[in-house]
Amino acid sequence: RRSHLLKRLSFHRKMLFRRLYHAALPVRAVRASSAALRRSSSGEGSTHFGNTEVPKSEKPSMVQQVFSSVASNYDVMNDLMSGGLHRLWKDGFVAKSGVQDVTNFMKGQKVRGSLAVLDLAGGTGDIGFRVARALGAGAFIEEKGEKARLVISDVNEDMLEVGKSRAQSAIGAGLAKELEWAVVDAMKIPYEDESFDLVTIAFGLRNVTDQDKALGEIYRVLRPGGRFMCLEFTPAVTGLNPSIDSVLDSVYRAYSFNVIPRLGAMVAGDADSYQYLVESIRQFPPPELLATMMREAGFRQVVFEALPPGVVAIHSGYKL
Repeated sequence: RRSHLLKRLSFHRKMLFRRLYHAALPVRAVRASSAALRRSSSGEGSTHFGNTEVPKSEKPSMVQQVFSSVASNYDVMNDLMSGGLHRLWKDGFVAKSGVQDVTNFMKGQKVRGSLAVLDLAGGTGDIGFRVARALGAGAFIEEKGEKARLVISDVNEDMLEVGKSRAQSAIGAGLAKELEWAVVDAMKIPYEDESFDLVTIAFGLRNVTDQDKALGEIYRVLRPGGRFMCLEFTPAVTGLNPSIDSVLDSVYRAYSFNVIPRLGAMVAGDADSYQYLVESIRQFPPPELLATMMREAGFRQVVFEALPPGVVAIHSGYKL
């Protein structure tokens, strides 16, 4: 009975997301406004944990508990919650990074074999595995003392363990052995200045206690000419067609708050963690504001692009 119910829920979710996807206009890049945007603050010593205000010192451990709880069901829940769309978003995200095409990456200034990539909040490996496949085995063959480097990192060890267990089946033993796995706090990245050509983070920045500090750390570890890319949910449907954004946002909000926590309860036995994840999306800065934060951290050529159905965006900036 439970299996039958899950199949029915999955079917209806897929139909809903397909309708939203095809109702949206084609993806278009949106250049962020240069107008100053004020960030609202919860106070010097507090921050948001979902809709709850908590001391900044307590949020990291609370986020750790959430992801330790959801780690074993993380990938299944992503498929159920998004109707599989998260796979398309991640494919597009890595494709736009240009790692698979030397001429599109760092304006052709870097040889693919010497690329160093850091994936933050990499968890179960979805982005890292895509980057590894895009680079190909040849990039990890040492030539003239250089070869590609790919670090998949996360602040949560349980998430990393899931990723490690998936690596060989996802990308094959040859590529899997080239990956580096590391426990990394985005607010305190344990690498030297100018260590990486590309830093990525997907669906992770909103869980960081001090996002400005994380952006500063990312900027620090990037080499000159390096690129930062972020894939993240938007707090409201945005960047498609203003005439339908508000309608789609009502559906998005209702689905997020009424369906996702119940799915978490049924599949993962944990409604509270998914309630937090939904609330954290609504607390995250809108794309225009995140673009401003990136500029303030030092990034240049900052742009963002909304992806159908307008609930996620790709952000990009360079260290120039």
